[in-house]
Amino acid sequence: MASDFPYVYPNSRAEARRHKETQMHEDSFGENARCALAIKQAIREHFNDADESLSEGCAQSVLEAFGFKRVNFVLANSLKQMSCPELISEEIHQWGRGTYIPPDGKYNRCYAVDTAAPLLEAFIGQARNAYQALGLFGPEHCVGAQHEQDYKGKVLVMSPDTLREACWDPRSQLWYGEGGFGCSPTSRGHAVYATCLGDGEKTRWNRSDFVGVLDEQYLPDWAMEKLEELRGPKQEQDSGPAMGGMTMS
Repeated sequence: MASDFPYVYPNSRAEARRHKETQMHEDSFGENARCALAIKQAIREHFNDADESLSEGCAQSVLEAFGFKRVNFVLANSLKQMSCPELISEEIHQWGRGTYIPPDGKYNRCYAVDTAAPLLEAFIGQARNAYQALGLFGPEHCVGAQHEQDYKGKVLVMSPDTLREACWDPRSQLWYGEGGFGCSPTSRGHAVYATCLGDGEKTRWNRSDFVGVLDEQYLPDWAMEKLEELRGPKQEQDSGPAMGGMTMS
């Protein structure tokens, strides 16, 4: 997969004009249209006449060329633009609702994949399977309600949307929350200072960059080692003998 992909602009053209981002909209719209054509072409090339199915690997070449974010954006838009949405399963529609598509008038139609409903659903299935194969963490691996969790001293799951696709790897997703007003669910602050359990990088993020607190039953061995290293000094200090209200080292 490419090291990086062009930015997927998330807003309508009207919003782009208001924010003086028209060129960003146009650039992203052009990529969306090319992606839709590439999906349609891939479906034609991988269509099996014998059983009217798609052969394996149909989605892979498009994902390699455009990335998951744009492919998912185009596919979700295609679902919204269908004239007969009842031909697609509710599970697939539910998946599509996970990606916000701005109402954009005629522009939405220009990057909707025009193909038979069963083939569109089969292509989406392949794209979803390819995403699952990455082994990324998501909300389903987190505990409690995200808006109620205190992030300090917890293993946090970075949202894939925050990361460039070149960094879509579980080792880039797990961070140890160390401080910042954003750690508190009731604070007006946004800053979360954290350390990556994958490579030890320390940096500032916003609370919204994370999808929640990891359920530690999903904590990999490689992350456990780094977590123990980060928690160790504090635990040793807290458990040390106390005298006169002071902790002795």
